[in-house]
Amino acid sequence: MKNKKIIAGVDEVGRGCLAGPVVSAAVILKKNINLKDIKDSKKINFSNRLKIADYIKKNSYYAIGIANVTEIFKFNILKASLLSMKRAIESLSKKPNLILIDGSFAPDGIENYKTIVNGDNKIKCISAASIIAKTYRDLLMIKLSEKFSNYAWETNFGYGTKAHLDGLRKFGITAHHRKSFKPVHKILSR
Repeated sequence: MKNKKIIAGVDEVGRGCLAGPVVSAAVILKKNINLKDIKDSKKINFSNRLKIADYIKKNSYYAIGIANVTEIFKFNILKASLLSMKRAIESLSKKPNLILIDGSFAPDGIENYKTIVNGDNKIKCISAASIIAKTYRDLLMIKLSEKFSNYAWETNFGYGTKAHLDGLRKFGITAHHRKSFKPVHKILSR
C-alpha cells in the first residue's frame, strides 16, 4: 500500500478574462469514481458542469487556489496563474506524489510534477480540475454580476464579449477589472 501513486491533476481557468481572478483547482480522484462524464470543462454545458462538479467533489480530494486582480496586475497573468496553481496544490488535504499540470509551465517550488499540453483533454484528473476550477470561477462571476450588473458577467464570466466591452465603454471599469489587459487599459487611457 505504501507505494501507491497518489496523482493530482491541476488546471486553471480565467487567464483570458478581462475581469475577475484566475482560479486553479487541484484534484485527486478517489479510486471508485465513475470517469464517464469527466472531460475538458469547455466541452460541457453550464448546468451539466455544475452537476459533474458536485459529483467530483464528493468523490475526490480537491482544493482551490486563487490569484486576484491585484496579483495579476503585479505579476502578469502567467505568474498569477502559476501562483493560483501552487496555492491549490498546497491546500490539498491529501498530499500527492505525482502532480499532472495542464499546459507547459509549472509553479516554482513544487516537486514530482509533469506538465502536459492539452492535459485537460487527455488526463481525467486534469479534466476534473478544469471542471472544479471553472464552476468555482463561473459561480463567483455570477455572484459579482449581482453587484456589477452592467457587464453581463452572469453569462460571459468576465470574458471580453460584446456585452462586456459595451459595458466597459459605457460605465467604465470596476475594481474587478484587469487594468493591464488591453481593452481595459484602453478605457483607462481615454
